[in-house]
Amino acid sequence: MIVAFSLSPMSNDPTGSVTDAVAAAVRVVRESGLPHETNAMFTNIEGEWDEVMAVVKRAVDAVSAASPRVGLVLKADIRPGYDGQLSAKVERIEEALRDAQ
Repeated sequence: MIVAFSLSPMSNDPTGSVTDAVAAAVRVVRESGLPHETNAMFTNIEGEWDEVMAVVKRAVDAVSAASPRVGLVLKADIRPGYDGQLSAKVERIEEALRDAQ
C-alpha cells in the first residue's frame, strides 16, 4: 500500500511555523527504512498495512510531543501484490507523456 499523509500540529510560534514538529515526523518516516518521499504538502510511504500504519502512528506521536493537538489527513492506495509503486506510478505517467509527444 501507499499512504499519503499530512500532519498539522497546533503552533505557539508567532509566525505560525510548524517546521520543528513536522521535521520530527519526517525523521520517524526516514528512520523506518520504508520507501518514502516528502513534498511540500504530504509524506508518501509504501509498505504493508501494519508497518505503514505503525510509522504513521509514531509520526503522530512525535508531533504530539511538541503540540497538544494534531490534525491528520491520510489517503491510502491499497493494492495487494504490488510493491515499488511509489516510483512506478510516476514512471508510467512520465512514459505516457513522452509517448504523447
